[in-house]
Amino acid sequence: MVDVATLGTFLLAAGASLFMAWSIGAGSSGSTPFAPAVGANAISVMRAGFLVGLLGISGAILQGQNVSEAMGRDLIAGVSLTPAAATLALSIAAVLVATGVFTGYPIATAFTVTGSVIGVGLALGGDPAWAKYTEIGAMWLLTPFVGGFVAYLIARALRDEPISERAMVTVLAALIGIIVANIEFAVLASSGEAASIAVAGGGPIPGPAIVGSLLVTILVALVWAAPTAVGMGNDPVRTERTFLLVMGGLVAFSAGGSQVGLAVGPLVPLGEDIGLPLVALLAGGGVGLLVGSWTGAPRMIKAISQDYSSLGPRRSIAALIPSFALAQVAVLFGIPVSFNEIVVSSIIGSGFAAAGAGGGVSARKVGFTILAWVLSFLGALAVGFGGFAAFRALVG
Repeated sequence: MVDVATLGTFLLAAGASLFMAWSIGAGSSGSTPFAPAVGANAISVMRAGFLVGLLGISGAILQGQNVSEAMGRDLIAGVSLTPAAATLALSIAAVLVATGVFTGYPIATAFTVTGSVIGVGLALGGDPAWAKYTEIGAMWLLTPFVGGFVAYLIARALRDEPISERAMVTVLAALIGIIVANIEFAVLASSGEAASIAVAGGGPIPGPAIVGSLLVTILVALVWAAPTAVGMGNDPVRTERTFLLVMGGLVAFSAGGSQVGLAVGPLVPLGEDIGLPLVALLAGGGVGLLVGSWTGAPRMIKAISQDYSSLGPRRSIAALIPSFALAQVAVLFGIPVSFNEIVVSSIIGSGFAAAGAGGGVSARKVGFTILAWVLSFLGALAVGFGGFAAFRALVG
């Protein structure tokens, strides 16, 4: 039987979590997935906000477990977040992210929430989780370079004459099919652990498991590549725009799987205390992302799609492919990652592949964004630590 005090504090923390989910949906997860597509005039701002909300809630439920558990258990050693600590951490992060939404500058959500949770956890008396920090730091540092470099290579390949555009786009479609076949979904495993399409589909095939998985992977790759090849032969412009929209949808789905953990992760220990299953937390966070995407995302979509680079369909495709791959790596290993960082760095990489110095990338905007990312983490960590220390001193 759950006592009234415990339930009340959980509801208070859940309110802060929903505010955080709304801020994320209106900011990074709601704006970045379709920003390149909007920049390429493949979809309108309002329609992008609508679709990203639906795809985000789907990703939250199907792929949100790993990052949520990491945010709730792995950032601080030796203690579990109390209801007061979780409420304060989420409130601080939500206010900072919402500030970024309304000022038009993309605040890195993962930096903000991670810094806030670590700061509050340290003030609570916990120890630094250095092993997890190493994983997170490596992902954060490598993302701009890997995403930007891969986007640059793809954009250059789509422009170079020796490789036909039809062949290159078909190969990219097959690559996306391979990734989709091997990403994990919660609904594909009966043991409670997530499984991929390749593993689940290859299981009934006689012979070694790896052979079955390989055959399913090849089949999925062909399903993606064959229609793309036919479309590029008949109507290249329309096919490229369709490919771009599909990529935006995949990134939006991945954003839901990653970003929901930032909103509900600190609630994981509290949910266990009152017997609430994780899927219920994920669904609640997904609803918050949905509402945020529908109500607040258009402003940030415009900021990212128009202020960072003048994009066309090819450069947009080049930006979204590494964005999708990096997002799924983060989901797989349970690493909180900023979609602003992923997509913006990929946009910049594809921009530098264009003719002319910088490819239309605004150096001033990029500089302010990087500064915002750094200050997001350091500021949230300091405010989280100081805020919870003051709270403990006040209430004894």
